Order: sequence, then structure tokens, then C-alpha cells
Amino acid sequence: MDGLTLLIPSSVVREAEDKREATRKLGYVARAAAVFRADRLVVFPDREGERRWGEEFVRIVLQYAATPPYLKDEVWGKREELQFAGVLPPLGVSSQTTADSSESAVNHGIVTEVGPEGRVRVTCGLQHPISLMVPPEMATPTEGERVTVRISSRDPVRARLVDEPTAGFDVAVTDLSAALADAPGRRIATSRHGQPLSVSRLGDLRPELRDGMAVAFGSPGRGLPEILGLTPEDIPADTPVGASDTASGDDHVDPVGGFDRWLNTIPRQGSKTVRTEEAMFASLACLTLTE
Repeated sequence: MDGLTLLIPSSVVREAEDKREATRKLGYVARAAAVFRADRLVVFPDREGERRWGEEFVRIVLQYAATPPYLKDEVWGKREELQFAGVLPPLGVSSQTTADSSESAVNHGIVTEVGPEGRVRVTCGLQHPISLMVPPEMATPTEGERVTVRISSRDPVRARLVDEPTAGFDVAVTDLSAALADAPGRRIATSRHGQPLSVSRLGDLRPELRDGMAVAFGSPGRGLPEILGLTPEDIPADTPVGASDTASGDDHVDPVGGFDRWLNTIPRQGSKTVRTEEAMFASLACLTLTE
């Protein structure tokens, strides 16, 4: 599978009783992203569903959780939203690797400022943030984006940006439609109103997911259909394999809500509602199975 994007609403902590509980819940969301090796975790707006803690709180806590441990204090300092950051579980992803035969080191950094003339300011575990040129083969990173820095000397500092993958995942805030347009592979909505996921259906899905997937989840008491203004009757009862391909033809089915497939990934749900973080672990454990 080439890439995994996860999408959650800004109302994901709408039922949390206090900030500590809201922070802990987001920690489990971040854990799911780390465990299943997501490339990107997108927070999409659900203003009507938000309560005390909304989009900005969700974004900051998730970005903090995704920041390598050795960069947390320098990047974030003291913020009200991070009052209970101590309850966040560690993600355990590799955040720094050392070395090749030339004794250079590879650090993961965070872009803190995008400057003129192709330069960016990066915090990467050195004593101070450093200004680096963006190589011609790289797209200019945005503020807050993770980058890879190869350090050949610490005193004096000699370092450069390199176009190499970083461990962990990026956190972004964007409209759901825009996120789905940019997402790799199949676009999957999870809902109890979707097609029940079975062993045979999962087998049929596997070829579709080789080019990656984007998986979206609802919030407590407010599922994706309600967020998108859809009724259960709007959700397709079945979609033939390959029917969501963009090629024209009689088999083409217009995606509902921007999704290729609506799946009920917990078909034998025993509780009235399933929490978002629970749905993430249950869904991704199935969808990321290898052949």
C-alpha cells in the first residue's frame, strides 16, 4: 500500500467532560495513526458538532503528539492547550537515526518559518534553529511541516535538507473535500450505515487498496452521514468492485459525499456507539491486512 491518510472531524472530542479527557482521547487517535503507519492525519471542520474544544485545540494537541520528543519543548514551549500533555501516550516512532560511514546524522526537524529565496528555518535538535536552503528537487515545505535534515558537523554547524521520508505522520487542517481530492488511492468512509465488511468483501477490496487509501471517521454521536448532511438512505447498499473508478463507462458510480466506498467495519457492533479512536483501531486493523 502506497500511502495512508486518516481524516477525523474537529468535533472528535465533543463528548469529553474535561480537558484532560479530551487530551487523552486525542492521544489514542495519534497512537492509531502511528501504529498503522499513517502518512497524514487530517482534521476537517465540523463546526456544528464542536463543543468546548474544537479545531484549534484538536490540531495543536495532535501536532504536539506527532512532534519528536527531543523537539517538543523547543517547538511548543508552554501553551494552554497542552496543559495535560503529560497524559499523551508515547507514539514510539523512530524520530532520529544516526549515521552512515561518513559519520553524518539524520535528524527529523520541524519548519518554523518559511523565508524568501528558497530558505526555511528549521528546528532539528541542535542548540538553535537553523536556516537552510530548499534543494531544487524538493517542494518548499510549509510552516509546521516535518523535514529531514542531514547534519555533517555540529561545531561549526553544517547541515542540509534532504528529500528523504520522515518517520511518523503530518497533521493538517483542511476541508474534507480538499483532503479527499489530494488523498492517495481509494477514499473510504466508515459508518454503521455502510456496507458490512466481511472476509470475502475484504478480499475483493485488497486490489483496490494497493495504491493507498484515505479513511474518514465521524465523531461521538455524530457520524459521517450527519456531518455531511446525508441520510442513511443516501448511503449505497453495495458498490461493485471497481465501480468507483474515474474512467467513464456504464459501471461508473458517482461517489457519495466524495467517497468511493462506505464501509461498516464493525458489523457486529455491540454498543450503541463506537468511539472514534475505537473505530480507528478496529477499521485499520482490517483494512491494512497484508495478503
